[in-house]
Amino acid sequence: MPIERIAIHHDKQMITGKDLLDRGLPSGKWFKAALAHINVHNLEGEVLEAYLDTVKPAPTIPLLAQPVPFYENISADTPIEQANIDYVRQSMQRLMRTPTVVAGAIMPDACPAGPLGTIPVGGIVVARNAIHPGMHSADICCSVMLTNLGKSDPKQVLDVAQQLTHFGPGGRPEGRQFALPADIEAEFRANAYLNSRRSLSMAREHLGTQGDGNHFLYVGVSRNTGDTVLVTHHGSRGPGALLYKQGMKVAENFRKALSPETDPNNAWIPAESEEGQRYWAALQTVRKWTKQNHLCLHEAVAGQLGATVQQQYWNEHNFVFRDGDLYYHAKGATPMDPKFMPDITGPRIIPLNMAQPILIVEGSTTETNLGFAPHGAGRNLSRTGHKRSKLGQTREEIFAEETRGIDARFFFNQIDISELPSAYKNAAQVQQQILDFDLATIVDEIRPYGCIMAGDWEQDAPWRKKKLAKAAARLAAANSQADDSALAAG
Repeated sequence: MPIERIAIHHDKQMITGKDLLDRGLPSGKWFKAALAHINVHNLEGEVLEAYLDTVKPAPTIPLLAQPVPFYENISADTPIEQANIDYVRQSMQRLMRTPTVVAGAIMPDACPAGPLGTIPVGGIVVARNAIHPGMHSADICCSVMLTNLGKSDPKQVLDVAQQLTHFGPGGRPEGRQFALPADIEAEFRANAYLNSRRSLSMAREHLGTQGDGNHFLYVGVSRNTGDTVLVTHHGSRGPGALLYKQGMKVAENFRKALSPETDPNNAWIPAESEEGQRYWAALQTVRKWTKQNHLCLHEAVAGQLGATVQQQYWNEHNFVFRDGDLYYHAKGATPMDPKFMPDITGPRIIPLNMAQPILIVEGSTTETNLGFAPHGAGRNLSRTGHKRSKLGQTREEIFAEETRGIDARFFFNQIDISELPSAYKNAAQVQQQILDFDLATIVDEIRPYGCIMAGDWEQDAPWRKKKLAKAAARLAAANSQADDSALAAG
């Protein structure tokens, strides 16, 4: 529309939002300030055009016309596995049209983690100058730590660890909390993403806690040395979940302004923006907190045993790693390239399931692995789907069959069959695919003595007990009413 049609003078109508929309400009919060400036200063003609060029939003970024190619380091041996891979492939093809993405890969443990377009477990997505919170997910820095306790008795290690660890929701009660290191607390307070009363409270209370789901405390024996080894698996708990929630909100605001076509779960924070730099710093602080979360448990166990630590190392497998302007988002993938781990002190750790050895691996970056290996065995069925597949057997029967020969324990004394070995992909096949696709070299195995997991803590949760009590009360009332009716009729 010619500028003259909307130019205003003192005796003419003010320019409105409709006038700007008629010019093809996108609506937004910027309208209010822009209209005020235009009307106060009576802008028109070339002056108006020049002003609008300085304040109007940049053009939005469309999805890529075609998905960026990605590498598939996975194969199927059964129809169920093939169906799983097919869904993962569809999801990656949709995700790889995100405008920031430049490369990707999936590992042998790949399995769906949400609706189509969501990064799968066992997925790696590389973006340029962008951090995608949805691609590291809520369990930021989910990781594993290994401590070699020499010739300690495995049963004694597991018994002591069970007394000291904490699974389930919430944090540790007063009197059983670990001290939050001063330098970590200072970093929380210095970062706007982390400096809230709730975040700081969780940073203290959740230290030394392992959560639930597939997180574990595992005791085994090294194939190479015969030494007893402690391995823990968990993430950043409440502090990480709060950071993720904030990151997704910030990314969504950028998505609406920069690329509305992008799926919300793939929204990003521009890495060079103030928000991006602050978020990157917050991720590093949460990483440091999570490492300490493992360390305080390992130190406590070794201290109570009076054991001398022979070796200790860790690696995360749910994080964002940086190489220049490239951000590698690993959703359940173990970093092999030293450039991703500034504090590397040993090989990498790949657990499979509670009844199988934990793999100790080394490896190098190739064109197809992008510097990563799998983080575990992955699943072919959802938790609910797996439980359905076990109908006809009691939980106790399944547990006895699948944990024969190991000391398997659930912290809440409630069996969770969705965490038993059959819930995961075949460990031998995953191990073979690690070799077939040149993802890593296995240098040792930690053979299982026993394992502690949360178990079905919701079985006795207060909300469930309350719900069951209400249902029982309603049933009793209905039965009583039926008896009264029967008596009246008689």
